[in-house]
Amino acid sequence: MKHKTLQIGQIDLSFHKVAAVVILNYFDSIGQTYQLHTAPHEQLFKKYREREIDLVLGAWLPSSHGKYIKDVETETIQFSTLYSPFCIWGVPDYVPENQVNSVADILKPANAEKFHKNIQGINEGAGISRFSRNIIKNYGLDALGFEFKNGNIEDCTSAFIEAYKKKEWIIIPLWEPQFLFHSYAIRALKEPKGLLGSVDNSTIIMHKNSVKKLKPKALNFIKKIKLGNQLVTSLDYEYKVLGKDLNAIAMENLKLWN
Repeated sequence: MKHKTLQIGQIDLSFHKVAAVVILNYFDSIGQTYQLHTAPHEQLFKKYREREIDLVLGAWLPSSHGKYIKDVETETIQFSTLYSPFCIWGVPDYVPENQVNSVADILKPANAEKFHKNIQGINEGAGISRFSRNIIKNYGLDALGFEFKNGNIEDCTSAFIEAYKKKEWIIIPLWEPQFLFHSYAIRALKEPKGLLGSVDNSTIIMHKNSVKKLKPKALNFIKKIKLGNQLVTSLDYEYKVLGKDLNAIAMENLKLWN
């Protein structure tokens, strides 16, 4: 389906929204018309593959979202890397590092019995969900009663926060940038098998034949805009924890690139 107006997609998670809103605010300031689509991972990239969306802010490439654009990769142009996300299996800082330093350490009976067996994640289509199920299977954690559970972002973060308050041992399937890192000390477990993917690039992607829908200023902006992990973590915290308005966040940070 072809649209005359620029169709923009963002994944329906807070850190994707805070990164995207800086760009959308700039588009508004120069009169770049667009229609915004917000959806979970799989639905959003399906729309991209079917040309219902022209531009995505942004796709985590190559590990997390690469498989979703494989069929249209030759027709896709990549612009700026907004930040460099990566997935982890994390534990709270009070879990002793000399006892639990790697995913393999969870298998030790003395450690396994202390951890929550339910590993609360987010939606099915997220890279971290796919990676986590793979880890449980490959390490044999399912035989010890560990189970990955899909949910929404609030399910995932609330489970961690409640366990942290009680100083309980919990595994959180997480990614950076994410607002929890602003307030909590979370240690990434070593995973030498590479099942968590690589460090990705959160990349602005677009169908090549849609570039003509962009104003020259808009095109130039998405070629140069960079945010970084630390800033996106801070913005995510402001939005999700402090309840700050998305447009206010955009206005405050847009001046960095004007």
